[in-house]
Amino acid sequence: MKTEYKIFVGVAAFLFAASALYGFWTHGETGQTEWIGVVALIMSGLLCSMCGGFFWFVSRRIELRPEDREDGEIAEGAGEIGFFSPGSYWPFGIALSAAIAALGLVFWMWWLIGAGLIMVIFSACAMQFEYYSGTRHTAEH
Repeated sequence: MKTEYKIFVGVAAFLFAASALYGFWTHGETGQTEWIGVVALIMSGLLCSMCGGFFWFVSRRIELRPEDREDGEIAEGAGEIGFFSPGSYWPFGIALSAAIAALGLVFWMWWLIGAGLIMVIFSACAMQFEYYSGTRHTAEH
């Protein structure tokens, strides 16, 4: 996690420096500061700072991973990463639902926004619990 937080903090520092330079530059060229770009760069820097802060917080509480150590070998990181669904249609459902909600935002139709958001919630929950449906096998059976 140390690698990740260094990357995010570095990008955040760049964005803050770019926002200061952008504000100075636009003020020098036009006599007015272009605030939309300055605020967008500051908000992007804050978002990267938030991610970097989270990774820094986590990196202090876990042991070093092979990619965080100077003497780490590639073979140390091998092994099972986790379970990934081999063929699920729910990501398509989430994308379609989000597209419907976005279409409602484009045309400012409240009913379409609401329907799209309800569909997003339903399809996200369905994807989350895809492998928890059916009969339950417990020690009691």
